[in-house]
Amino acid sequence: MDPERATISGKVLVQRIAPGSKSDRVGAVLTDGTGRTYALRRAGANPFSDAAIDGLVGKTITGTGIVSGGSFIMDSWSVEPPPSKG
Repeated sequence: MDPERATISGKVLVQRIAPGSKSDRVGAVLTDGTGRTYALRRAGANPFSDAAIDGLVGKTITGTGIVSGGSFIMDSWSVEPPPSKG
């Protein structure tokens, strides 16, 4: 499958990625609210440890980048403001 550019919005969570493979780890994922979950990476950064991505955990973001397999490799993103307490 060829990588494709995409803009995806969703919540960043931590969960197990690639269970049973050589890349099996716990890491950041982006859930898009439609049932799709992507292993979240930043273009040009270490795919296994990235403080910038770790800082997004628990936040809702909109990211732009490349979807490749089950990964979303972002080159830019914005953090959505938290919902107002009313």
